[in-house]
Amino acid sequence: MPDLSLDDVTLHYEIDGSGPPLLLLAGMLSDSATWAGFAPLLSDHYTVIRPDNRSTGRTTPWNAPTGMTQMTADALALMKHLDLGPFHVAGHSMGGLLALDLAAASKDVKTASVFASGRVRMPRTQAAFDSLLAIRRTPQGEELWLRALYPWIFGQDFFDDPANIETAMTAALNYPYAQTADAMAHQIDAFRVLRPAARPEAVTCPTLIAYAGADILVPPAQAQPSFAGIANLTEVTIPAAGHSIVWDAPEELAGHLLSFLKANA
Repeated sequence: MPDLSLDDVTLHYEIDGSGPPLLLLAGMLSDSATWAGFAPLLSDHYTVIRPDNRSTGRTTPWNAPTGMTQMTADALALMKHLDLGPFHVAGHSMGGLLALDLAAASKDVKTASVFASGRVRMPRTQAAFDSLLAIRRTPQGEELWLRALYPWIFGQDFFDDPANIETAMTAALNYPYAQTADAMAHQIDAFRVLRPAARPEAVTCPTLIAYAGADILVPPAQAQPSFAGIANLTEVTIPAAGHSIVWDAPEELAGHLLSFLKANA
């Protein structure tokens, strides 16, 4: 459970496995634990590095300045510190946008993979985050906001068994490093002005885009045109997956990612 001290934050990260380095970047309201069920599918083949983004997990302080520039710099500093050489990067949702910014900023990025993301502004997504925070601020909000979150992020198959909701609730409520309501508000405020720094044309490494077919937060039809400027592009869709594609379809997503990485070793 290592930490890296930087100028204004202490960045927590997890590292597992062996092989070429693969950096995994979480999305909004998530930390390194978002990859808990996904990373083991990769760690036999890759050294998997999972940082907690600013305002999440065990990265402190929770209220440090938060934005694309800072989080990209954090990731680059972490990989420089680890000194593992050229690396692959993959990210979910906001983490996917970070992956593209990293790819444009550093020649050490061998490939970039983007899961359930888009380079588009969607007012409905911002409204969803604001509503979830408002629910969380109410009495019994720690449970209610999670129940309100799940229909936004999971596909239909998740709800076919009601036990899935209770299992997810129990895990989330018992997670000792969960983002607090204040840290959630801090990250949501940052999201209002969050913009990717890199133009698609600046991403020249092989790039995988994995769309979640049942994603209502970032619908594939709206997201797909935003990646058109990337020259070396591979696109796949997992039809039944919701926005939380790494939990809805971990094996299928890992299969696509491993095939892509093998083809671009």
